[in-house]
Amino acid sequence: MSDERSDGQVVSAVLEGESDDFRVLVDRYEDTLYRHLCRMAGDETLAAELLQKTFIRSYRRLDQCRKPERVGGWMFRIASNLYKDHMKSRARDDVALEDAPPLQAEGENPESAAERGEVRVQLEEALQALTPEKREAFLLKHLEEYTYAEISERLGVSASAAKMRVHRAREELQEILEDTP
Repeated sequence: MSDERSDGQVVSAVLEGESDDFRVLVDRYEDTLYRHLCRMAGDETLAAELLQKTFIRSYRRLDQCRKPERVGGWMFRIASNLYKDHMKSRARDDVALEDAPPLQAEGENPESAAERGEVRVQLEEALQALTPEKREAFLLKHLEEYTYAEISERLGVSASAAKMRVHRAREELQEILEDTP
């Protein structure tokens, strides 16, 4: 049975001492945040670690959420900032990519499966070559299928800035992939 309260109502309840109600927010946003962090990081273990940190930080700072009815976007920005902070603390070359080719589809010939795996690896490498800001905007638009208004809210930037990030990411990806042998 799902909780019918709005995000704002749940946030109010948590801030009034009903700390167990924070679980409602975790249930609502866990999958979306995890998927996004996986795509950003290219590493499920790191994504899970950042997701846990996101919820801990969100809980501890819930009183700082200026728009409780949009707590999902606020938590999304926390997750994004944690990822960016993590990347700043690591050398760019240390980013792990999942290089395992996908399983061969039933009836698919081995050459097609290998080619598809190579294309996937090239695309993942190209995405990792983008700045975190551009990669994040691109993934939100093209994989999560968010509107520019939703991207704007999640990234804490204007809609025009969100559009520009997506546009620049597309251009850079195209250049990178064209230069790939």
